[in-house]
Amino acid sequence: MGVAVATPPAGAADGQKSTRVASSPVSWSADLSRITSDDVNVRYAKGALSVRSTAFRPASAEAGQGYGTQVLAPEELDGPVNRVSAEPVADTPADAGAEVVVDVRGRSAGGSWTEWIPADRGPAVLPRAVTTVQARITLWDKEGEVRVRGLRLSAEKGAAPRAAAGASAVTARVFATREGLVGRTTANGHVIQPNDHFVALPSRRGLSPNGSGQYSVQVCGPARCETAPVWDVGPWNTKDDYWNPSPTREMFKDLPQGKPEAQAAYEDGYNGGRDGSGRVVLNPAGIDLADGTFYNVGLDDNGWVTVTYLWTGDQTGTSFPTWGTDVRIRQQATTASAEVARLPGPTTVNVKCQVHGQRITVDGITNDGWAYLPAFGGYISNIFIDVVESWLPGVPNC
Repeated sequence: MGVAVATPPAGAADGQKSTRVASSPVSWSADLSRITSDDVNVRYAKGALSVRSTAFRPASAEAGQGYGTQVLAPEELDGPVNRVSAEPVADTPADAGAEVVVDVRGRSAGGSWTEWIPADRGPAVLPRAVTTVQARITLWDKEGEVRVRGLRLSAEKGAAPRAAAGASAVTARVFATREGLVGRTTANGHVIQPNDHFVALPSRRGLSPNGSGQYSVQVCGPARCETAPVWDVGPWNTKDDYWNPSPTREMFKDLPQGKPEAQAAYEDGYNGGRDGSGRVVLNPAGIDLADGTFYNVGLDDNGWVTVTYLWTGDQTGTSFPTWGTDVRIRQQATTASAEVARLPGPTTVNVKCQVHGQRITVDGITNDGWAYLPAFGGYISNIFIDVVESWLPGVPNC
């Protein structure tokens, strides 16, 4: 399995402002009582967070009932940090199926989010210094007995990890299966629709919040390529971030970068031919495709595709928030041009440059400005960039 490089990643979402000084270690308590649309199958009652239904599991996962997750409000700091620790206060029975995991991620001003990294079993070392930190609590609770009563987070700036300069996004050729499962709910809370466009990857490190394209992939099949957000976890595994270098993979560190554990199990008998949960692996899948994405890239049966994990590359351009749903990204700056991707909901995008193209009107707003999004390889009308100016400030002409 070879690993190549390609385009850089898309952007992130806005945080909430607070006053924190990060020149020395800082800490704060998370508000667990605020349940939002980013949260899945959790409730807050009697001073504790718990799963709402022990029967629920993500659509793409064949195991793991009693799943729930809460994405907490971002915390903005006044200085850079790159080490974050989490101390949950939880009642967790000694049941093999009961677990509380706290992941964190971060971003610098104008940048995109890092991957989610576990922070409750030792400090999470982020790949770069950040000024905004966000935490996510995941519950696995088959019996409905887990209660999370509090979460304390602390952050500081430590030695920076080594990173390759000018790194581009990782690309790998993997086996794709069709997710289907219309009407089921994904790991980020999205209810699957007919002809839907998203993907599932076997790790929560690159899981986008519902409606967001913060973590997206470019999938290239026999007919064409499509950029789609990561909205579910699977197939087979849930801790197999195979796009990362072997030493930083969450599990299966003896496998080469770019090779899913399921593929190694199916082809080479790795782990006795079983996945991380002990099930016999029946295909080498490293990605699930929602129906719309599956057929759009030209598949009529499960098969091999080339996938670029867009968030793994360096950042380019200036970040801006967007608004609107199902916003089309075009190959050229005109509505007559081919659609290369869609933004399912408000998010943040990196804009490399802008051009004067077709003049269009949306919701009473008229503009001929179009922004080039390098992560998607196409243009979006400046109307959907959520700033006052019609010509984006600080962005050069293409």
